[in-house]
Amino acid sequence: MEIKKVETDKKRYLDLLLLADEQENMVDRYLERGTMYVLEDDGVKAECVVTDEGGGVLELKNIAVVPDCQGRGYGKALVAFLVRTYREQYTVLQVGTGDSPSTIPFYEACGFRRHHLVKCFFTDHYDHPIYEGGVQLVDMVYLQRAL
Repeated sequence: MEIKKVETDKKRYLDLLLLADEQENMVDRYLERGTMYVLEDDGVKAECVVTDEGGGVLELKNIAVVPDCQGRGYGKALVAFLVRTYREQYTVLQVGTGDSPSTIPFYEACGFRRHHLVKCFFTDHYDHPIYEGGVQLVDMVYLQRAL
């Protein structure tokens, strides 16, 4: 397993990016200003994008694992890599996600704790309803962990 920084042509991973954020113009809001990594293990298995939000906060904007490879620890490996890589530069790693039974437990298992909500984020910013695990996402849940 190897994690590599992606410097150019980040959109070549668009299919993977859209697994975590299904509207391309929303991905466009952070992709170029963000730092992208891919996890390779006999091919690309996962990706993530982080951005500097100021005030010592690094935000995990996008993390996705190839569907057939989920549950094998690739997502946790990326989070652990981010913690190791950025703990000297930032004090907090945060992530915003939908209030979904499939994502919140993952982040909590990675050491994140609920921090705050942005009401109606998904209904206000996406051009169609977003569903995860059969539940419509409405509010953005922000979780944070110390670095």
